[in-house]
Amino acid sequence: MSSKKALHPLEKKLLHLVGQANERFSMIESGDRVMVAVSGGKDSYTLLHLLRLVQRRAPVEFDIVAVNLDQGHPGFPGHLLENYLKEQAYDYRMIAQDTYSIVLDKIPAGKTYCSLCSRLRRGILYNAAKDLGCTKIALGHHRDDLIETLLLNVLYSGQIKSMAPYLAPENGMAAVIRPLAFCAEEDVAELAQHLAFPIIPCNLCGSQDNMHRQRVKKLVAELHAENPKVKPNLLAALGNVVPSHLLDASLLGDSGSDLVPRPVGTDAWLENL
Repeated sequence: MSSKKALHPLEKKLLHLVGQANERFSMIESGDRVMVAVSGGKDSYTLLHLLRLVQRRAPVEFDIVAVNLDQGHPGFPGHLLENYLKEQAYDYRMIAQDTYSIVLDKIPAGKTYCSLCSRLRRGILYNAAKDLGCTKIALGHHRDDLIETLLLNVLYSGQIKSMAPYLAPENGMAAVIRPLAFCAEEDVAELAQHLAFPIIPCNLCGSQDNMHRQRVKKLVAELHAENPKVKPNLLAALGNVVPSHLLDASLLGDSGSDLVPRPVGTDAWLENL
């Protein structure tokens, strides 16, 4: 297929946003071998598709290998994904490791599996990237994932943090990148529908109901329906941090600000409270 093939308007829009994210965070560089984690959901399909377009148009050369991890969920239709990867002539690997049984053993009935499942999956993907000689692991998290994670951490963990667009490599492992960081979920979903990806549902484990993330997603959707700037503003806030107006004293230590608190117990009046 020619690299000059006309693009769908959504492809153009999302490709531009991927380019913006890459320019800001230097996600993909010349000579990289990028492992794209493909679950079979709309986000990872779209990520893989867009990175191939980037590969054909970017001024730098890099390789892509798609990797799917079958974690042993009952009824996982991995053949749908593999058939697609073959038809589209992607370099790919299908990996099978039964983490589902581990999660069932460790997590009490009725509790959410996602946290442990994700940690186990991440470890396997890191090892796969090392075995395949990959320098980057690309994940399909988009704008809505980032802002929902921010609110989840604020509301339920007491931390102001989200998902890093670029997570630097440690101990010889591959860096983690999220090229869809600026892309809206509704655009990703619309493009996935337009391109008719063979979607694999994310409910095989039966643990998707009544999660905190679903409550936060609903809240954000309601606020965004009232004010279309809510989601863009939440994303903008992640890149517009004012340390002097937060309570983390370690962020103020070198600023010379009068707001830097003294250690508790050094002032006599504190000792008498």
